[in-house]
Formats: sequence, structure tokens, C-alpha cells
Amino acid sequence: MNIVVCIKQVPDPEIPPAEFKVDEAAKQVVPPAGVAPVISTFDLHAVEAAIQLKEQRGGQVTVVSLGGESVRDALKRALAMGCDAAVHLQDAAFEGGDSYATAVALAAAIRKLGAWDLVLTGRQASDWDSGQVPMALAELLDVPGATPVQKVEVRDGGLAVERVTEDGYQPLEMPLPAVLGISNEINQPRYPTLKGIMAAGKVRIPVWSAAELGLAPEQVGARGSRLVLERLYVPVRDTHCEFIEAETGAEAGEKLALRLREARLI
Repeated sequence: MNIVVCIKQVPDPEIPPAEFKVDEAAKQVVPPAGVAPVISTFDLHAVEAAIQLKEQRGGQVTVVSLGGESVRDALKRALAMGCDAAVHLQDAAFEGGDSYATAVALAAAIRKLGAWDLVLTGRQASDWDSGQVPMALAELLDVPGATPVQKVEVRDGGLAVERVTEDGYQPLEMPLPAVLGISNEINQPRYPTLKGIMAAGKVRIPVWSAAELGLAPEQVGARGSRLVLERLYVPVRDTHCEFIEAETGAEAGEKLALRLREARLI
């Protein structure tokens, strides 16, 4: 099987909340100083799922990511885990893109790779949590798609999939090629081995621009986005405590009920 995994590099979700800052004027998250970005959690599960399918069925796993220079670290980690090849999408034209614009670039890269059987992504990115890219990719590539997926097996030239629902899961049978958004229930991502890290360090990762993908600047990035971001800010919560004084518990309960009614909370 030829599998493509799309991953995203995000700010480390383990940073202390006090370190999370937003530039409201630029409508951007400020990268915390001294903290390296990481692969989005669900994307790691997608990488692991792809490697396991390769180990079961043979074939090749290619990992693709869009972003700045630091994205190479994410691609190197995926290679160290067991992926066979990587592609870095880097271009000023890609900057400021929403989920749709990102999917347009990723779909063009997947087409450029040539023959493929399966595309895996995380069910959603751990920064924006929109979860739109998997199904946008399926639509742009004109293939079946499903998300979020907790189990996938290759059967009779197609897929047997379990899609997570609110009260369990939905079994699906899908033809190939297809796109799946992988959820964390599916596996436990492996750690890169020392041998894998050393081998990944020697791999030369090609960098593709929008022009090399056959895309015009107005198709990707901020110019190709469908989302209009009105404001990005960290909510400020102003809290205060009010004590109810009373001689007995019954009196305290009555005063509390009256106070809550005044505040229109009950």
C-alpha cells in the first residue's frame, strides 16, 4: 500500500497556561520562547496507524506537512518512527491559510506524489481543533472519507473502518483510495529508535512551493481562505466571592436562594 500521512506542527500543548499569549493586532498566537513546537497529538496516531498498515501489508508511507522551517523537525520525527519519505510544503503564499486553503495545498501535493491508496490525517489539530481538513481532502481528491476513526483494516481490496460516535462506533466498509481522520483510540504511537533517528537525519526532504504544485497564490494561504477571522484573544475572567452570613443553615439556605434569584441564576 502507498499511504500518505498529513501532519501539522503545533505549539506544545503541555506549556503552562501563563505562557500562552496572543497578538490581538496580528490575530496570531505568539510562539512561547524556548519551547519547540511538536507534532499534533492526533497526527502522531495517524503516523502510527500508517506504519502498522505498512508492516502488515507492505508498501510505503510518505509524510507531508505545510509550514515554516521548523516543520522539518516534525517530518524528521515521523521518518524516525518508520515513515519512508517526507515532503515539506513551504512558501510565503501558504501563510495565513485556514483549513480549506491548507487542504487545497495538501491535495495538490498528494496528486503530485503520484499513485496512492490511502491518506491519513489526525481527526483534528490540537491547536485550532476544527477537524475540517480530513473531509476537505476527501472532497478535493474525490474519494470516500471518514472521521474520526478508531480502527481500520484492509479487507478484500477495501477498508473495514470503525468511526467514533457519541455512544459507541459506526462500522463502515469503504473502497480504496480513501481519506481517514484518525482518532487517539486507535493505537499508542511508538517512540523513535536511535537507529531511526540517525537514519532520518540523513534523509534529504524536498521542499515544494505553491508554483511547483501548480497552484496560484490566490488559491492558498490567506488569499485562498474561506474563513474570516474577526478577532483572536485570550478571554479575561473576572470573578468575585460573596459570603452569605446567617445564624442557622436553614437561614443561610434561604438567603442563598434569594440571592441566586436576584442574580437570575435560578
